[in-house]
Amino acid sequence: MTTRPHQVFEDLARLGALLSQDIDTRLREECGLSLNGFRVLQTASGRAPFCRVQEIADALALSVGGASQAVDRLERRGLCVRRSNPRDRRSSLVDVTPAGHGLLDDATLVYADALDALVGTPLAEPELGELARLLGVLRVSVGPESRLAPAG
Repeated sequence: MTTRPHQVFEDLARLGALLSQDIDTRLREECGLSLNGFRVLQTASGRAPFCRVQEIADALALSVGGASQAVDRLERRGLCVRRSNPRDRRSSLVDVTPAGHGLLDDATLVYADALDALVGTPLAEPELGELARLLGVLRVSVGPESRLAPAG
């Protein structure tokens, strides 16, 4: 039986949606944080001491407007702050607050546990490595690499 690209795409899209929904539910229930909010905090934290909204958009394959709205929601909760970029007034810099770092620490544990249960348990290490390699091949072929870089 021949595997068709259409079938692979549908499986990837459905699996991605199901994994995202499950992890989002766990993060909301245990931390009061959406998966998108978690990913934005994680990205901004990883680029400390500050991160441009454009960098968040690029890292998470979001529009700049979508990334900006996500930052707005986190800022209203006191999880990050945004200030004008002194080098480029057209952009703003995002910094994660101490409260944001505390929540991110808790959410990272929930996220890791969810991934272990949903992906790490069903697949052994050699399978995970092969899947990561194959997804990397697809990611490069889709390009641009900067927008689809693997998380972490």
